Amino acid sequence: MDIQIENLTKSYGVQKAVDSLSFEVKTGEILGFLGPNGAGKSTTMKIITCYLAGDTGDVKVGGNSVSYNPEKVKKHIGYLPENNPLYLEMPVIDYLRFVAKLQGVKPQDEKERILEMINTCGLKGEQHKKIRELSKGYKQRVGLAGALIHDPDVLILDEPTTGLDPNQIIEIRELIKKIGKEKTVILSSHILAEVEATCDRIMIINKGKIVADGTSEQLRKQAQGNELLRVRIEGGSRNDVFKALQEQSTISFVDFVSEEATLFEVQSKPEVYSAKAIFDLCVSNGWYITEMTPIETKLEDVFREVTAN
Repeated sequence: MDIQIENLTKSYGVQKAVDSLSFEVKTGEILGFLGPNGAGKSTTMKIITCYLAGDTGDVKVGGNSVSYNPEKVKKHIGYLPENNPLYLEMPVIDYLRFVAKLQGVKPQDEKERILEMINTCGLKGEQHKKIRELSKGYKQRVGLAGALIHDPDVLILDEPTTGLDPNQIIEIRELIKKIGKEKTVILSSHILAEVEATCDRIMIINKGKIVADGTSEQLRKQAQGNELLRVRIEGGSRNDVFKALQEQSTISFVDFVSEEATLFEVQSKPEVYSAKAIFDLCVSNGWYITEMTPIETKLEDVFREVTAN
């Protein structure tokens, strides 16, 4: 089920949390929704799930407007907020039964749906425990099971791996990827490596506006712009090598790496590559290359670049 967001705006007093935001998420797509604190991520997700109303614009889930048909929209959405709200004194299976009734699961389907969620979310060994007895990772699984109990077409996850250890993060990641094959998923997180490993597409917003949108590879390429190499050249003096690199027609910038005499960072001019020119330079001067490594732009670098004030 597709999600269309059209010129969505939401203000709190004089501050615009969401500013004429428009984008679409397709069925079977996992969208990583990123941004610094206060960027408008949670506000946007709350509007999609009908917890908040936008000031202007609209959100459509499967063609149904959150403004005019919120009850229809809610039936198609599963939502796991950042602060996973659970009834800690309830056993897991009783909690899922309770949520199933709240979500309107038919009585004849209730047992089957609960069993399916216990298996899907890996809760078989924990189903009779009280929720307060569970680890943080299993509590997140219970939250996911509750969000999925009515078999929604859209899943909205706000910081689903907060506070989990590395093993739990991997488990939840694999679960989300499995779910995302059949459903539309929007996942918000501050753990950029987690988003890159889980999501098909990444969108970064800042001050309520989209500042980047694409796959992680596309975003890195866009941010990197010019080729960046780390090169170690032996056989010549530091200053001679530095000056010779600066004079190359393919190179726009050269810098020393820390205090190491022979290690340089070399940035090429737009749309050109410098590896052959550096090799030819070393041959003509009797120098030799002991290291030449492309430096790949990380998602963290992209994030900082597009969200810098």
